[in-house]
Amino acid sequence: MKKIIAVLSVLMLTSFAVFAQSDLQVLAVVKLTKNESITLKQLKTRCEAYEKQMGGRTLTVDEKKQVLDTLIEERLIVQAAAKEGISIPDSYVDQYFAQYVSQLAGTNVSEKEFEEIVKKSYGKTLDELLIEQTGMNKTEYKNQLKNTLLMQQYIVQKNQAEIQKVAATDDEIRMAYESNKSSFVWNDMIKMLLVIVPKGNNPEAAKQKTVDFLSKYKSKALTAEQIAIQSQSENPGFQAGVGLFPKTEAAAAGIGMSLQNLIFVFNQSEGYTSDVEETADDFRFLSVIKKYDAKMLAIGDLVQPETTVTVYDYIRSSLTQQKQQIYVNNAANTVAKELHTAENVDMKKTGAALDKLLEWGK
Repeated sequence: MKKIIAVLSVLMLTSFAVFAQSDLQVLAVVKLTKNESITLKQLKTRCEAYEKQMGGRTLTVDEKKQVLDTLIEERLIVQAAAKEGISIPDSYVDQYFAQYVSQLAGTNVSEKEFEEIVKKSYGKTLDELLIEQTGMNKTEYKNQLKNTLLMQQYIVQKNQAEIQKVAATDDEIRMAYESNKSSFVWNDMIKMLLVIVPKGNNPEAAKQKTVDFLSKYKSKALTAEQIAIQSQSENPGFQAGVGLFPKTEAAAAGIGMSLQNLIFVFNQSEGYTSDVEETADDFRFLSVIKKYDAKMLAIGDLVQPETTVTVYDYIRSSLTQQKQQIYVNNAANTVAKELHTAENVDMKKTGAALDKLLEWGK
C-alpha cells in the first residue's frame, strides 16, 4: 500500500510540474530595446481578467490570439516610450488610482479610506474586490495602469498638434444634452465643516482640543475656512475640511457616518452646529453651512454649486476628451502595427502549436 501511495504522489508531482512548465512556456519575445518574454501564464492572467469583465464568458482561440497581440503591442509601445526617455512616477499612478476608487465610492476618498469602506461594507480586502471586478489585485492593477499611462503619454507626445485640433462642436454638445437631459441633476447636497480629532494615545487631550475648536468656531474667533487651513499645516493633530456632500450611503461612509446620521444632518437648518461627538477612534463636530435641494439642470446651469463650470462646459469637455481618446487609441493602433514586425518580435509559438496551447478552458 505504501508503494502505491508513493507512486501516486510521484505522478501527482510530475503532473503539476508539467502543468507549471506549460504555463511558463514563452509565446513571444518583444525585443525593440530589450528582450521581454510573454508567457502562457501571462496571457492566461490577462484573458481571465477580460473574461471577468465580460461576465465570465470564455474567450475563443481567435480572441485569445487578439489578447496576445495586445500584450505584444503594449510591450512594444512601452519599450518605445522608454527609449524616448518617457517615464511615469508612482505618485502619478497613485493619484489616478485614487480617482478610480473615488468613482467606485461615489465621493472623494483616499486609497486607505476606500480600503476601510470596502472592509466595513463588504467584509473584503481591496485586493479581493479588485480581483472580483477586474481579475487583478491592487499591485497588478497599478502596474497595468502605469503601462497604460506610459503608452498614452508616448502617443500624445508624438501626436500633440493633431490631438489639440480635435474638439466637440456646438451641435454635438447640444445633442448630447438633449439625449441625456434626465441625467443632469443636482442631488440633495449639503455644504458643511467637519472637524475630526483622533484619540491617539491621549483621548482626554483629543476631546479638549475638539471642544476648543468648537468654542472658537461658535464664538467666531475662527471661521470654517481658517480651521480647514490650519489642518493643512505640518502635523496638526486633527483633520478638518469644508466640502459638499450628497445624500448617499457612500458619502456617509467616506466621512465615517451612517446614512441615518447623515440624513439627520440634512434635516437640520443652515447654521446648525453639532455638539462634540465621540466615535471609537476620534472626537468630532460638524456645522451645516449651506443646503442645496435636488433639481433638474438646464444646459446653462452650474454642474455643481459654488463652481464656475456649466452643464454646457462639462459636456464640451467630456465630448472633447472622448473624441481625443478615440484619436489617441487609433494612433496607438497605428504605431503598434508599425512596431509589430519580425525584427522587433520573435514569435516562439505559431500555427497549430499556438492554437493547441490556447485551447485551455474548453
